[in-house]
Amino acid sequence: MNTSVWGRALRGVPRLSHEEWNGLDAIAKWLIATRAAVLIMTFISAAIAGIFAARAGKFDFGLWALVTIGLVMSHATNNLLNDMTDYAKGVDRGNYYRAQYGVQPLEAGFWTMRDAWRYAIFTGGVAALCGLALVIARGGLTLPLMLAGAFFVLAYTWPLKYVGLGEVAVLLVWGPLMIGGGYYVITGEWDWNVVLGGLPYALGTTMVIFGKHIDKRAADKEKRIFTLPVILGDQLARAVAIGCMVLQYVLTAALVIAGFFTPVMLVVALALPTFAFTLRMFQQPKPAERPEWFPADAWPTWLAAFAFLHNRAFGLLFLLGLIVEGVLRGAGVL
Repeated sequence: MNTSVWGRALRGVPRLSHEEWNGLDAIAKWLIATRAAVLIMTFISAAIAGIFAARAGKFDFGLWALVTIGLVMSHATNNLLNDMTDYAKGVDRGNYYRAQYGVQPLEAGFWTMRDAWRYAIFTGGVAALCGLALVIARGGLTLPLMLAGAFFVLAYTWPLKYVGLGEVAVLLVWGPLMIGGGYYVITGEWDWNVVLGGLPYALGTTMVIFGKHIDKRAADKEKRIFTLPVILGDQLARAVAIGCMVLQYVLTAALVIAGFFTPVMLVVALALPTFAFTLRMFQQPKPAERPEWFPADAWPTWLAAFAFLHNRAFGLLFLLGLIVEGVLRGAGVL
């Protein structure tokens, strides 16, 4: 087993030679091909849904585990299908952005489309089995929610990403669908307050994709992939991204004022130094060459890397706040 590569794959998308790839075990290949480092964003959404369920006194570990595994495997399936679709359409050819920041196994010739399908079918199959189990256990809205998730998994890469709807889809998936839907499946109740309560985190995950699409705006425009940053243009896209990150803090504060959250959730303010750094990067042009201080493994991503850094800081603090809130409520302090 290549446990050292597992660790690298969980931190980023490793760059490997063909010989190194051939020496990997199946798990290492799966972690790299699914871009496992970003699956943490989905796990946090599932964790938020679980904490909201616990706050309502209706947490069920078995249902939460199925929701979490199903969502993470759905995200992994989407990443596999994304690479497969872009490879089949020829998007990743010619040193395209995706092939620069880490291994794209198909484009690099490390495996065949048949190999990719095997991994995608296995990963999607696990997600489908989790969904089926939840449909049987919970019923109600579970099947429509599962079908909506399947739609976004299959339609994100094409056509949604091509017509400026990819970013909107990400916001809908990581907010209402994962957090609101996850809460429903665990508790049996739909709660719009929960959907709103999960929106600050969902905005952060959306900005990671938004930053990535700004980074590769010129390449996407050339290939006629009309992501939202391509449609908006560089400056307006950056302004929208900054506005959405500000909105994360504004919404959290508003939910505290409204009484849905307690002042404990203001712990997210500890992420403001990271936001200030991210803000400076979003206001500056991308350098032509990698600065010495910038991680070599992350280049040529730029704004996506800073958006991910901010989302990780905000998201973990948001999660911490919810956990502390729950503990204090359980102890009768709140």
